[in-house]
Amino acid sequence: MPPQTLIQLSRRERQILDILYRQGRATAAEVRAELPNPPSYSAARAVLRILEGKGHVRHEEQGLRYVYLPTVPREKARRSAVRHLVETFFHGSAEQAVAALLDASAAKLSTEELDRLAGLIERARKEGK
Repeated sequence: MPPQTLIQLSRRERQILDILYRQGRATAAEVRAELPNPPSYSAARAVLRILEGKGHVRHEEQGLRYVYLPTVPREKARRSAVRHLVETFFHGSAEQAVAALLDASAAKLSTEELDRLAGLIERARKEGK
């Protein structure tokens, strides 16, 4: 069964998935150690099983331990989440989404970051012709 969208995950599920993306793979105990206000060990395992049932996580057995891994590459999950965000909050307008991001963070962007963004825009112009 294909994974549900990341938007359909609870906050705790997203936190656990983020840990797995950062670490690449982790046991329930390792995940629990990284969580803010960590739940009990059995609660952490229960959430991992839920994520597995939703298709976001799989496990491998290593001795007596289960090691959990994300099933969807982080970049693919990121694109899906951004696409959903743009559709939901900006009526599908990438321009409005970028404008909102720049408005909120323009004072914090370095010259190098602005140059990279300008390069991305220029490349999109060329590819769009």
